[in-house]
Formats: sequence, C-alpha cells, structure tokens
Amino acid sequence: MVGKDSLLVFFALIIVAIGCRKDPADMDSGGNSIEELVKDTAWSYARDIYLWYQHLPERLNLKSYTDPDALMKAVRSYSMEPGFSEPVDRWSFAMKKRDWDDVSQGVSGDFGLGIFFKSQNDLRVSYVEPASPAAAAGIQRSWRILSVNQNGNISTDEATIARIIDAFYNKVSVSVGFEKPDGSTINVTLHSARYVGDPVILDTVYHHNGNKIGYFVYNSFLGDVNEMKSRLADVFTGFSAEAITDLIVDLRYNGGGFVELQNELANYLVPAAEDGKVMLREEFNDKYSSLFDTTIFFQKKGLLDMSRIFFIITGNTASASELLINSLKPYMDVKLVGHASHGKPVGYFNIGVGDWYIFPVSFRSVNNNGEGNYFNGLQPDALVNDGLDKSWGDVNEDCLASVLQYIQDGVFRRVSTREQHDDLLDRGNSLLDVRRFKGAIERKGLLPGRHLQDKR
Repeated sequence: MVGKDSLLVFFALIIVAIGCRKDPADMDSGGNSIEELVKDTAWSYARDIYLWYQHLPERLNLKSYTDPDALMKAVRSYSMEPGFSEPVDRWSFAMKKRDWDDVSQGVSGDFGLGIFFKSQNDLRVSYVEPASPAAAAGIQRSWRILSVNQNGNISTDEATIARIIDAFYNKVSVSVGFEKPDGSTINVTLHSARYVGDPVILDTVYHHNGNKIGYFVYNSFLGDVNEMKSRLADVFTGFSAEAITDLIVDLRYNGGGFVELQNELANYLVPAAEDGKVMLREEFNDKYSSLFDTTIFFQKKGLLDMSRIFFIITGNTASASELLINSLKPYMDVKLVGHASHGKPVGYFNIGVGDWYIFPVSFRSVNNNGEGNYFNGLQPDALVNDGLDKSWGDVNEDCLASVLQYIQDGVFRRVSTREQHDDLLDRGNSLLDVRRFKGAIERKGLLPGRHLQDKR
C-alpha cells in the first residue's frame, strides 16, 4: 500500500504549490475580514486539489458566499464528468472543526432515530441509536409515526416534510405519537442529548433450511477507529465460530465514513485466495496523480472464506459502503438486494482553514478492474422495497426474506413489481436523510490537512 509517507509528502508539496500561508487568526489587517480571508484560502485549496479543478473559474465573487460551506457547495457545480450531462459532485462541503470532531467520532446531539416513509402517508422509524434518547424511551425500528407535535398530517408533500424535518432535526424536544406493531399507540416526548453512536446495529446467525447464514447490520464507517476494528474482530470471530456458509451485510442506511474502516471490513470478507491482490486505487487530479495515486492491497483477516456475499442496499448506501462493494466485485460473487445505492465513487479529507475544515472532493476510487464511475449508483440484482414495517433481523422483512429465499432456492422473492420507485417517496426520504453524513474520508490522523496553514 502506498500510504502515509507519500501522502505526507503530497501535502508538503501542496503547501509549496499554493504559497506561503498564515493562520487566519493573525490576518486581521489590510482591509479584509478574517471571514473573507478564510474563504479566500478555501478557494485556493479547491483550485489546487479539487478533482475537477480544471473546470473552476480563476475567480469567484467570494463575498457572495456566507461561509466556507456555502463556497464548497458552490464548487460542486463545476464537477463535469465525461458521460454525465449534469455536475456529479453532491458532496463537497465545509464544517466547523468542533462539529467535525464530533461527527467523525460518532458523537451526536439529537434524538437518536432515523425516519423514512414506507408510503406517502406512512412514516416509520428506520433505526434507533442504542445509546440515544429514543432508545431510552423504548422506541424501535418499524414503529409508525402518527403525529409530530400533535400534528397528525403525515405525507410526502413539501410543506409537511419541511415541518417534520424542523421538528426532528432543528429542535431540542419533540412530541411524537407512535403506533406499535401490535396496534397499540403511545405518545413520547423526546429531548435531544449527546451520545456516542454504535454502528453495529445487529449481528446474528440464522439456521435456515440446513444453512448457517450470518447477518450483519452495519450503519456507519465513522467512530473511534480502534474501537470499531475491535468490534469487527468480535463479529467475525463469532461468524467463524458458527461456521457460517453465507453472509448478508446490511448497509441500507450506511452513508460511509473512514476508508480505513472500509479496508478493515473488506479484509474480513475477501476470499483467502485473493490475499495480497489489489483492493482499490485512489486517483487524484492530474497535478498529483503521477506521484500520489494510492493503491491498497488486501490483507486477509479472519477465517471466513466464502466465494459469495449478499449486500442489502438503498439510496442511503453511500461512499465507503459502495467502495466496499465495488472493491469485492472482481473477486466474489456479489449479490445486491434493495434499491440503487447513492452513487459516490469519490472521497476527500479534512483540510484546516481557520476554525473550519473544508472537504473538496479530491480523489476517485476504482477497483482492480478499473471500475468506479458509478455516479448513478450501484444497481441491485433484485429490486426489493425496504421493509420498514419490520424490526431488524425479522426474517419476514422484505429485503432479508428475499435473500434468504435466494440462498434456499436460487430465486429472489418479494421483488418490487414497480419499474420505478415512487418519485415522491424517493424525494421525501432523500430530504429526511440529507443531514446524515455521506463520504469516504481519509483520516486526519493519517493525512495532515489539519496542519496546513492558511494563505495570506
């Protein structure tokens, strides 16, 4: 693996290429506000390391952007990719350092539940964080939401979604009316609180018609990296002890995170015969590609040695999750069930600018076959709707049941009869998921972006 040392050199050269820089805290003279200087520095970095830098104009009216985040989002419109008629970048952004420190470690300050529409008037709890206020209140996946702050109007129309988003993501408390699977109803008032997320939602083994089938729900590649590596080791030690014959990895809400954790999981999944072969390549723009493109090789972990694997995916499966699937495709029979994934074959790293980190898309990832241009998402082998009316691990949940049926007789079941998913439903769920992180991140501990200083 070409890794830490070459990338350290890479950033050293970026410093030289962009010019002499100072900390914005020292730049308060010359008629420019510190905010303007921070935006100027962010723009300088983007023009140098953005994957599609050649499409950026020489100048932008930086005063028209409120902060670095608005500027990075403006940069997105210049991401023209061959074969696509519209800009492909939906992800470049910026965030205050203190906020990213929380996000990257899996620390949240909210109610701790996800919500998605099962149909246009049927809003469900999609997942609950184990250490969150929602979990403490006993709320579970599949509960139906009947009212939000005593308002029983639940639908996918624009105004209603805006009201629901405001209640769940912008407030410190919310009152929610639920219907449980047994038909009983309950009203719960939730108060936001800080907690640490647990990406491992469920790992279990099914003894199904003579097969031993592992099932693993993994919700994020963010968090304490060392702790998550330990958790993965425990999960796969358990699967090996059970001598599972098949494995289902459920990534339906996993928006990605650290590439390092993707690498770790891929090493448990890859067949033993493929040890040492190319997992993926990270490709930078043409200013740096000859020196800093990175190749990562498989380093097999654990005792599992399977030739086939199943992934459950949705439009919320993004970035590092897609990278995992794409990396394994040259070496395994990879089956995808659900809906097309998000479509993010690119990544970034955090670059410090004042009290902000900026994240301009800076590299693309491809597998050993050179495949990786899936901006339209990875397409499922079986189009199956998310079984939001069932709890995690319920063998009757649509996606899980479809895979179990395939393992039994070679045919996916519960395949959607609709050629196209309901547009209003897709739009509504996309809006409900917009604040969940989607990315493939090279860790700041490995990449010294936080040490870069800012341009005068």
